[in-house]
Amino acid sequence: MQEKTTPTKTKKKRISLGNIALLLMITTLVGQILGFLRVKLINGNFDLVGPGSTDAYFAAFTIPDFFFYTVAAGALGVAFMPFLSDRLQKGDRRGMWELSSSLLNLLSLAMLVVGIIIFFFAEPLLKYIVAPNLSGPQMENAVSIMRWVAFNPFFFALGGVLASAQQTLGRFFFYAIAPLCYNASIIASIYVFKDTDLGLVGLGIGAFIGGLLQLFAIMFGLLNLHFHWRPTIAWRSPDFRAVLRQLPARSLDQGVDQVQSIVETNLANRLGAGFVTYYSNAYTLHTAPILLLGTAISTAAFPRLNERLSQGRPDLFRRDFLRVLRIMVWLTIPVVIICYFARGYLARLIFSQAAPEIAIIFGFLTVAIFFRVIYAIISRWFYAQKDTKTPLFVSIFVIALNILLAALLARPSSYGIAGLAISQSIAAMVEVLVLFGIMILRDRKLFSIEFWGAMLKTLSVAGFALVAGYVAVSLLPLDASERGFVSLGSKLAIIAGTVFGVYLVVSAIFGLQEARAFLNRVKRIILKPIKVAY
Repeated sequence: MQEKTTPTKTKKKRISLGNIALLLMITTLVGQILGFLRVKLINGNFDLVGPGSTDAYFAAFTIPDFFFYTVAAGALGVAFMPFLSDRLQKGDRRGMWELSSSLLNLLSLAMLVVGIIIFFFAEPLLKYIVAPNLSGPQMENAVSIMRWVAFNPFFFALGGVLASAQQTLGRFFFYAIAPLCYNASIIASIYVFKDTDLGLVGLGIGAFIGGLLQLFAIMFGLLNLHFHWRPTIAWRSPDFRAVLRQLPARSLDQGVDQVQSIVETNLANRLGAGFVTYYSNAYTLHTAPILLLGTAISTAAFPRLNERLSQGRPDLFRRDFLRVLRIMVWLTIPVVIICYFARGYLARLIFSQAAPEIAIIFGFLTVAIFFRVIYAIISRWFYAQKDTKTPLFVSIFVIALNILLAALLARPSSYGIAGLAISQSIAAMVEVLVLFGIMILRDRKLFSIEFWGAMLKTLSVAGFALVAGYVAVSLLPLDASERGFVSLGSKLAIIAGTVFGVYLVVSAIFGLQEARAFLNRVKRIILKPIKVAY
């Protein structure tokens, strides 16, 4: 007999959206620092070209990532959490856990099958799809690494289901720190295996162990949440069937993104040795601010957006969405400006080798940073309304455009490897603009005159920050022989401080509420009274 539950009417102390976002941004920043350190150490301890080339390492992860995002990630978070929120608003926590358990079991079976396929077919997948031009020793390394990480999608899928349930309940800490275990494990494997016969293949072992540690970290987050696993799949549950109906569209949306990644890896590999590494490193660099601002803030906001719709309050949903969107736009603009002007400093500081090539690619990717950050929240506007099809259809069109542009622009006779970055930025811009148009058609009241006025002021402020960035770089040029961490780091800090300082001051002068909120928060932290016991 199923336990009958009723909505609770007792008020619970909520964690503020700002504090959740701050937690996720801090842990994401630490994770990105570890990620950059990981890439820097890999580049510094293994060859960019030759039999032991790092091209094998970056190529080996393409197929496992593809299956994770296609089969598992599509069901997690954005496609799953709105239904958990509905159950929670009804006070049916037991039903929420039953839904989570069913999805956990289904994805476990799917990811085990995927892992077996990747393990046994690693060589043909690499040889005929991902990187056909790898040499014999490179192919052997790539196959070995891919087999070690074949079951990582299984670990990540389980962790993703459990993390989605924890976020719905307001617990973000374990979800936030779990990825740190993954990066730390790979970094440790560099030192453990670099001077052994395994060499580059040891990084695959580190990634496998890191995947396990990440799952264990998320499992700790279940403490005191009364999660009960059931070895069944609730096929008859209307909500579970509804989640499954959402799954194909969301899975395909993620899958076409990974198809694009495979195509880009293939095109980079055809340009010659080392180009897969150059592009992968630049892409990793451009991903950092997207995760730090786009993913962290939108992840923090998503449960609240789901809750508003579960409460039947579209007015509050609209208000909260616009508030988050404005903050993300305001924060992203100075970051993009800093990334563009300091691209050479960042590339040389983070990547020991091939910094000029990485800086060129990264420079073209800075436009994509802005639009990918904005996409992170506007896509959740659709997902909160349980609409996964619209982002899918737009994504298919945009990915097709991106692949076409990449094939044309990434030819040696055109822009070469930079053509991949140019096509990425164009596609990111088109995707956001198309989704914005659809949002306006669906909700005429969504974007008010006040919102567009704030956007116009923000763009005006950006002009002052652009001038500040240009002047700072002109006064602190990057010397060809400059390599020191102190020298590069201090110049980078001055450039970043100048751009953001001008941006903040001018924003306050223009009366932007985001600047006032930022300054008030800093003021509260600095001037907060300290209680002294007498």
